[in-house]
Amino acid sequence: MTLTQSQRGHLAMLAFSGLVAGSFSLGAMAAPLIDPLALTVLRFAIAGALVGAAAFASTGIRRAALQAPWRYLILGGLLAAYFVLMFQGLKTAEPVATAAVFTLTPVMAAGFGWLTLRQRVTARMGLALAIGAVGALWVIFRADPAKLLAFHIGAGEAIYFAGCVAHALYTPLVRKLNRGEPAVVFTFGMMVAGWLILTATGLPAIRATDWAALPAIVWVTLLYTAIFASAATFVLMQYATMRLPAAKVMAYTYLVPSWVILWEIAMGRAAPPPLILVGVALSVLALALLLKDEA
Repeated sequence: MTLTQSQRGHLAMLAFSGLVAGSFSLGAMAAPLIDPLALTVLRFAIAGALVGAAAFASTGIRRAALQAPWRYLILGGLLAAYFVLMFQGLKTAEPVATAAVFTLTPVMAAGFGWLTLRQRVTARMGLALAIGAVGALWVIFRADPAKLLAFHIGAGEAIYFAGCVAHALYTPLVRKLNRGEPAVVFTFGMMVAGWLILTATGLPAIRATDWAALPAIVWVTLLYTAIFASAATFVLMQYATMRLPAAKVMAYTYLVPSWVILWEIAMGRAAPPPLILVGVALSVLALALLLKDEA
């Protein structure tokens, strides 16, 4: 069976959502132990080296890809801002609250998709986004309406929300600014630019970090986020955004809470109540609605 370009984009985002979920579980443990800027600088350096090696080994980097480097600075700056603000927010915000904020990203991506590319959100896509949001919130709040009613916005949530805005804007801009470069090449350019921005702003934090004294969980988180939640997911997202509208791409964030449950169980934590499966089913239904191409 041969997959269409759209189906390949959906498959890429399915893998993306599973890999991203791991960064939430690990990041919550590492965030209080290291400055977010210092961690993200090293994360971009490792991920950039891996993506760069893949680019040189596969498609190569042609001179045309180096044109208009401002494109990479914009995209790299947006992604760098997201990751720094994510770890900064995780220092004070509850994991449930940050996950709730994350589910706002698809709706914002749909808005930015219209502003930058005039991508239309059809009635079915709007319904899918709404169902996916309800399903994700059901999972996030562990099928307990009382937890939802008790939710309040704190400083950490506000910081992370700013990061999610950057992430949502990044998604449609990938398609708008790409000039035919392969996903791995375009990702490499973006990561180099992001690393330069982070290094320029985070040099004091890098110097102040006692790298030798960092606990093992920080290094595990760093390697995972650099290899799987950065290098791999950046390429997957670049690939998907060239084949799907921004709203459909970011709709896969609704699956992240469900993936986080699996990560938590794998780490030996307690399984959620059975009612959680209702939310998982809603998230799958939302994706099923999005799988069908628009006429």
